[in-house]
Amino acid sequence: MSTFIENQNWRYATKKFDATKKVSATDLETLKEAIRLSSSSYGLQLYKIILVENPELRAKLQPASWGQTQIIDASHLIVFANQTNVGETEIDSYIENISQTRNLPIDALSGYGDFMKGAITPLSEEAKNIWTAKQTYLALGNLLNAAAELKIDVTPMEGFDPKQYNEILGLDKLNLNASVIAAVGYRHEEDATQHYKKVRKSNEDLFITI
Repeated sequence: MSTFIENQNWRYATKKFDATKKVSATDLETLKEAIRLSSSSYGLQLYKIILVENPELRAKLQPASWGQTQIIDASHLIVFANQTNVGETEIDSYIENISQTRNLPIDALSGYGDFMKGAITPLSEEAKNIWTAKQTYLALGNLLNAAAELKIDVTPMEGFDPKQYNEILGLDKLNLNASVIAAVGYRHEEDATQHYKKVRKSNEDLFITI
């Protein structure tokens, strides 16, 4: 933790990326692993992570992102897409993964599987989709923290049209929905925002001890 707070003070939502600087393959793998290892409810990870590298696709996505330049200037664009209308199939797949990973018989995990099914399957489609969309933000948090450790800039973005993203990227056909996106790369020296003091609530305003 010696540098964690320092890194959090260093990071900010970059407004202008240096399009000439690219995240190395090694660092990108580290960021992907940080996302993969993120916590999620029940450990289900009911989302997919789309790395949009195709410049033509990113150009199409820019108008669907309020014209923000980070979409095309950043080294990488990451789309966090939650799975929609999940059910028993996804739970069964997770149970099978546990069985294989921990070398446990499926029968020994049936109780946990039934517990999850009892909690999740009765939910309405809307409630399921809201819940899975929230899970993507946990993965986004891991990306932000890992990137700050590597001194890589990340701009988390909600300023985009999910329906247009879903259409352009074909996510609807995969039962996915773009819930949040992140531009990843390196700040441009002309981005004045990097010099602004970080504005956050004081401890007294933020925390309540009861």
